[in-house]
Amino acid sequence: MRNIVRIACLYALIGITPANASEYISQYVPEAEKVGAGRLSVMIWDVYDAALYAPQGQFNENKPFALELTYLRHIPGEKIADKSVEEIRDQGFLDEVKLADWHAQLKNIFPDVEEQTSLTGIYTKSGETVFFNGDQEIGRINTAEFGKHFFNIWLGKQTSAPALRAKLLGES
Repeated sequence: MRNIVRIACLYALIGITPANASEYISQYVPEAEKVGAGRLSVMIWDVYDAALYAPQGQFNENKPFALELTYLRHIPGEKIADKSVEEIRDQGFLDEVKLADWHAQLKNIFPDVEEQTSLTGIYTKSGETVFFNGDQEIGRINTAEFGKHFFNIWLGKQTSAPALRAKLLGES
């Protein structure tokens, strides 16, 4: 117990709080603070922990934000790309030419993940989506249209995970 108190006091002295975003997120999201967080579980398997960061902890889909996923199991990058495109399609986006282009780009961006791999997508003020593996940039998709549809997988009203959406948006 004493160690926990000491660590908390040390953090307070140097101004670190667990709700503040990493430096690479803060580079794109000014005054980034955690909006909310939750875990995605499918049946009996925990898949990932998710955290949403936005300016001053206030999410606005038209302003920069970051979504960080910390995986809890091995998943091939190609499967992450496949599932991302499937989710975008399931929300009603049916332009198969754009979906094929985005799918090809995502397959080149997403690495295979292991337990504790953190992938972060950042929606920038210009509408570009920048992806990070840990604190290393791994790719970009330069259209705002992609970013809107991609992040709606978690944040849109038609998400397949409404309980996670509510937690990310700080509604529960």
